[in-house]
Amino acid sequence: MPSISTEKLIERLASGKAVPAVVLLGSDPYLRELCRNSIVDTCVPESARDWAVARISAEDSGWDQILGRVQTMPMLSPRQVVVAEGAETFEDLPDDTREELLESLTKYFADPAPFTLLLIEAAQLDRRQRFFKLLSEHALIVEMTLGEESAASLASQMAADLGGEIERPAASLLADICNNEPARIRVEVDKLAAYCHGRGPITAADVRTLVVSARKNDVWQFADMLSARRRPEALAFLDNLLREGDEPIAIVGALAWAYRKLIEARALPATTNSYNAARSLGMRPDSAEAAVRNAHRFSKKDLLAGLAHLTEADSALKSSNPNPRAYMEFLVARLTA
Repeated sequence: MPSISTEKLIERLASGKAVPAVVLLGSDPYLRELCRNSIVDTCVPESARDWAVARISAEDSGWDQILGRVQTMPMLSPRQVVVAEGAETFEDLPDDTREELLESLTKYFADPAPFTLLLIEAAQLDRRQRFFKLLSEHALIVEMTLGEESAASLASQMAADLGGEIERPAASLLADICNNEPARIRVEVDKLAAYCHGRGPITAADVRTLVVSARKNDVWQFADMLSARRRPEALAFLDNLLREGDEPIAIVGALAWAYRKLIEARALPATTNSYNAARSLGMRPDSAEAAVRNAHRFSKKDLLAGLAHLTEADSALKSSNPNPRAYMEFLVARLTA
């Protein structure tokens, strides 16, 4: 089945069209919870959710328990939702176990239980593996990402839910600072709402004052140091980020985002104005203009090489458990070589 947006998925479920399985792909916990709750609200009556909604860890409880539950009729409800959490761990199973489970899943999808929606959650999946290919044939794939406009609207809704209000420019700035990540936006909106309580709407000035860990601003500085091969300055900047509590894997992710934007910006003419750049890059005009200006200072080859190093670092930090500080210093050395 093709990929689908969250909105289209809810429309399809509400129309009564049968869907044997849905895959939620994305690492943001807030967005995942938002989507999961919407699916449950659509499929299961509120009075039946205590026994018609099950959350099972694929890593801890195993796929045998998941497959057993999906084929068990729910009590007092025409339909149930079975949530398989941490499905990315499937790819780490031994080969023989993986083959057996693939066979079991194939048999299930050939004749899925009509009373069950299997909701599979994963931070990411290797699209080259048979597991993903099987899911893409039988399940709806939902890529849980937000664009700038949607993230800004979500920030406005979060503020309203807390009894406050955020001005549209402030919401756009906050979404930009938080890389359009709902979980981070929620944390900052909570702080801003408390800070501005009784003083009126949250303004862009309030965001600049309170959201001191504006990672996008930091990451542009860091990326500029790395691309310009200012190694001592970059190492000092890295040390400051780590001492302030930034996680190495988050720093790598933010840098990879910046490098991707620089690569996109380099494909635009150097004379592109801020508003056209903003539309092309999905960024605020001032940030997009800076990206275009900085991107043309470096070769595409260097930017692609840097992105490759960052991708390798992301994989290493997630899988091989290196010494985080030592590995990050090694990464800076590679990027400034």
